[in-house]
Amino acid sequence: MAGILDGKVALITGAGSGIGRATAKIFAREGARLVLADVVEAGGVETLAMIKSAGAQGLFVRTDVSKAGEVDAVVARAVETFGRLDCAFNNAGIGGVSALTHEYPEEDWNRVLAINLTGVWLCMKAEIAQMLKQGSGAIVNTSSIMGLTGAIRVPAYTAAKHGVAGLTKAAALEYGRHGIRINALCPAPIYTPMIMRAFEKRPDIEQRYARSEPLKRLGQPEEVGEAVAWLCSDHASYVTGLPMPVDGGYMAQ
Repeated sequence: MAGILDGKVALITGAGSGIGRATAKIFAREGARLVLADVVEAGGVETLAMIKSAGAQGLFVRTDVSKAGEVDAVVARAVETFGRLDCAFNNAGIGGVSALTHEYPEEDWNRVLAINLTGVWLCMKAEIAQMLKQGSGAIVNTSSIMGLTGAIRVPAYTAAKHGVAGLTKAAALEYGRHGIRINALCPAPIYTPMIMRAFEKRPDIEQRYARSEPLKRLGQPEEVGEAVAWLCSDHASYVTGLPMPVDGGYMAQ
């Protein structure tokens, strides 16, 4: 039985762990051919082995999404290998340091914005250029519930994720007439390596996060990945410009 992404060519950034890896495995299950990108080569190669063992076609390209030349190169490699680019999940991101706005280090601010916002924009530029040639495509960007509401001590992350949500809406309006759908996912805290490192420093945070959720638990990477697969599939053919919470009901409060 064909999957919902059967035959589609998909690019996933931040594919070496967490939500990116879980999504890659779901895309493989659903029949996609995959181009995996991550700045951490070991994680990306590991994910590639996982999807190949599941019977999927794919390749890994080490990519720093904050560098335009590397982003252009991974999109070009996708087209060179598979002939087209149908879907893209712009997921690469970092958390940054924890500090109040007036104390936030400029170097850390610049790094968070470069990867979490400018990186998404650079990926979209290259992906949209290819999708315009084809007359179709679907893009999903990773924002956050912090792209929909405020949070203390993470001003750079909050600003970047609000930027991703806004950029998604703007691009959706620009390219809908060309057959390109662009949406964003806004996850609540998800069990990923990034958040687990935070829990190691502050074990109390995990339960505090869980208590704040109507479902009274944190999310799993696979729960986000299933939403990405749906948004990239033809099942979501009338959905664009949506910053979609995957948050256990957090934003409904």
